[in-house]
Amino acid sequence: MEFKDFYDIIRENLESYDGDYEDFINYGPDLFKLLTDVLNENDVSSNIRLKISAAIAYYVAPFDIIPETIYGPDGYIDDIFVCLYVLKEIEDEMGFEFLEELWECETDLREVVDECYVKSKDVVNDKIHHILQYVGLIE
Repeated sequence: MEFKDFYDIIRENLESYDGDYEDFINYGPDLFKLLTDVLNENDVSSNIRLKISAAIAYYVAPFDIIPETIYGPDGYIDDIFVCLYVLKEIEDEMGFEFLEELWECETDLREVVDECYVKSKDVVNDKIHHILQYVGLIE
């Protein structure tokens, strides 16, 4: 029996997606992997580790604010938003170069972060507080 990494599962789920938000949803698996790669670094503070863990948990939670089981690939929009929210905090604490060194995609990380953050934030705009509260990133 072959076990799949969660990254591979997300990638498979999005393999044939060509919806309205395809231009940034397809980065979801790579952003998830970046979070897990940051978690594997030794010099990451416990505060950032907790935030990363919360974002990863949000990715795998079956019934988050916009669940994939109901909305299909569009259900990853809130997951991507949470991921980027945490990546921006990592950038503030550790610098963008730290993230760039871990980024394995050919696409420029700054472009991906900026585009995906703006677009995911626009979609979840009225739910931002609820999403961040749900995952424990704000009170």
